[in-house]
Amino acid sequence: MTTTALSVAAFEPSRLLARAAAGDEAAFAALVRRHEAMVYGLAWNALGDPALAEEVAQEVFLRLYRRLAGIGSEEHLVHWLRRVTGQRVVDAVRRRRPALPLDAVPEPVQEPVREPGAAEPLLARRLRRLVGALPAEQRVALLLRYQEEMAPREIAATLGLPVNTVKSRLQRALASLRGELAARTPEKQP
Repeated sequence: MTTTALSVAAFEPSRLLARAAAGDEAAFAALVRRHEAMVYGLAWNALGDPALAEEVAQEVFLRLYRRLAGIGSEEHLVHWLRRVTGQRVVDAVRRRRPALPLDAVPEPVQEPVREPGAAEPLLARRLRRLVGALPAEQRVALLLRYQEEMAPREIAATLGLPVNTVKSRLQRALASLRGELAARTPEKQP
């Protein structure tokens, strides 16, 4: 069957997965399209580097292609993709050279004037940088919790960890972020 001959029914999750596992390249391409935003988003938010995130996503989908026959359902696929993406992110962080310490990164000299209630781009950038400075294990748990909106129990199942380990990583990550934000945010004068 050619790539243009796939019927709409072939794109139902269960059929799509079965067709891809049977070697249908168009079905596999459809699976990648269906899940690439989630995989790339997790990798990009964890790594902060678009090129490295793309490399991680490619690794994940290459592994999926090789192990597709072992994936039993759409839910299993999503679980597998999140777990493998988290593992590849941790591996990528370990391979990279250490980043600059937070103290070496200068703070902006002057905050731009903005309308009341407007988005705070400096805070968003600072928060992204602080999340990027977290240990990889904490960063992955934090992103799965708040980006993918997964419960700690789901994260534990995805990463193959005890629930209490996930909760500890989340608590440490949040405490670290709060501490860094509080330490770096000047108190406002009345």
